[in-house]
Amino acid sequence: QVQLVESGGGLVQPGGSLTLSCTASEFALNQHAIGWFRQSPGNEREGVSCISDTGRNRHYEGSVEGRFTISRDHAKNIVYLQMNSLKPEDTAVYYCATDPVCMGSRIDPRPGYRYWGQGTQVTVSS
Repeated sequence: QVQLVESGGGLVQPGGSLTLSCTASEFALNQHAIGWFRQSPGNEREGVSCISDTGRNRHYEGSVEGRFTISRDHAKNIVYLQMNSLKPEDTAVYYCATDPVCMGSRIDPRPGYRYWGQGTQVTVSS
């Protein structure tokens, strides 16, 4: 059974940075577009960013544009989400998923993508 694994979350002060990683064992991420999503208590899941299988196309939700950077390392089978200038409103559980629907700044947060990770907690607080 394919399982994506997120890591890199933690507690950080406002203005700080974190880098999240999404990887999978015995599954080639590099053949798939990958999306990052987040969900905080009481709120619906929202799309954050996505990257095409080649890495050429990247999309960002408006509130993270200019602060977050998505990238991928095909050799290491990892997709990263570099998060800078973090704000308390970025606090959420962050998930990665395969083959999301992305258009412009819209990363569709539908639950039906085939493979998801179990999430990593990001808390931005002083």
